[in-house]
Amino acid sequence: MSATNLLTDSLANFLQIYLLLIFIRILLTWFPTVEWMNQVSSVLSPITDPYLNIFRSFIPPIGGMDLSPILAILVLQVVAGLFG
Repeated sequence: MSATNLLTDSLANFLQIYLLLIFIRILLTWFPTVEWMNQVSSVLSPITDPYLNIFRSFIPPIGGMDLSPILAILVLQVVAGLFG
């Protein structure tokens, strides 16, 4: 295996794991009253929020719903597809 293949495979795997972390973070926002989920969310927030905040800065909430993660996930999937 060449170094280029190793690098692209590693990057694709990283992006897939990061995508999973974003999905978990989004799902946890649906259950704010469960105490153990707040602990998990507090760990995931510093990891995922910097990326999500990029999209939150130009997509305002509509009707109280934050739709920016949809675009963030789509962009991440496209980028992961380029390396996959």
